[in-house]
Amino acid sequence: MKITKIAAVIAVFIQSLNCYAQNSLDILNFSGRYGFPASYEDKYQEKASEVGTFLNLTFPVKLSEKTIWYNSLNHFYFKVDGDPTIPEGQINPIKVNGLILRTGLYQKFSNGTGMQLLFAPRLMSDFENLDKNSIQLGGIFMYEKIFSKDLSASFGAMYSQELFGPYLVPIVNIYWKLSDRWNIKGMFPVTLKVNYKASENLTIGLSHFGLITSYYLSAPEYEGDYLERKCIDLALFARHKLFNNFYLEGKAGRTLGRSYTQFAGDQKVDFSLPLIGFGDDRIAKNTRFNDSFFIDFGIVYSIKISD
Repeated sequence: MKITKIAAVIAVFIQSLNCYAQNSLDILNFSGRYGFPASYEDKYQEKASEVGTFLNLTFPVKLSEKTIWYNSLNHFYFKVDGDPTIPEGQINPIKVNGLILRTGLYQKFSNGTGMQLLFAPRLMSDFENLDKNSIQLGGIFMYEKIFSKDLSASFGAMYSQELFGPYLVPIVNIYWKLSDRWNIKGMFPVTLKVNYKASENLTIGLSHFGLITSYYLSAPEYEGDYLERKCIDLALFARHKLFNNFYLEGKAGRTLGRSYTQFAGDQKVDFSLPLIGFGDDRIAKNTRFNDSFFIDFGIVYSIKISD
């Protein structure tokens, strides 16, 4: 592709993003994760260690002055090496993948408000034998209010049909510029960052990431079980500009409430909200291991929207 064509694509990106009251958007984010070994709650002597990768690609397309087709694709990979004496029928080592697509319309209105309606299907599996059981459907609805050039917020919810049952997450998506150096940005309770601009090329701060996901176990020895992963990552981070729009980002923090729990396929809950499950009488097949510290390093391609 010629340089002029690349420049044209970037220009369309920037035009497409001008409706958002925030100063930048991460177009590409790829990172690797290492969780330090953690002991099991009981039974086992060896420790469990976690590794993983995360990939996010965001591609908004401008349809008109007030309409954007928003596209985002996430890939998660987690692997846990556990105690070698874990019996057959319990997944060990744990290896799961998740693909989450978010695609749909962002509509800006003339009174400083906007609306997002996104379709959000998922492919969540151990990738041993992919079939329809690995597909989960969902969606996101958000209503946005731009209060000023320094503050915007969207209010809504994310719904997904998880393998454990229907799951609804109320969401507040916020960008708040507190000063020239401080801002708060994220889609809470899933993501949130408190950013401090230490210098022209360095941003530091506090990062929160929390998500519940479920993965279909298609290998014959697990007989259609599923794995539910819960975790909140709380970390300090630093983002350093390398060149052009590329950044190196590192995190160091602690997991909170982390679990990889294996359930039989017919074990469901009636309805779930974050941290609350209604009609949850499930019986876990495996033993939980404890929280631990983790580190995360990655490359980010971020486009500046405004000052």
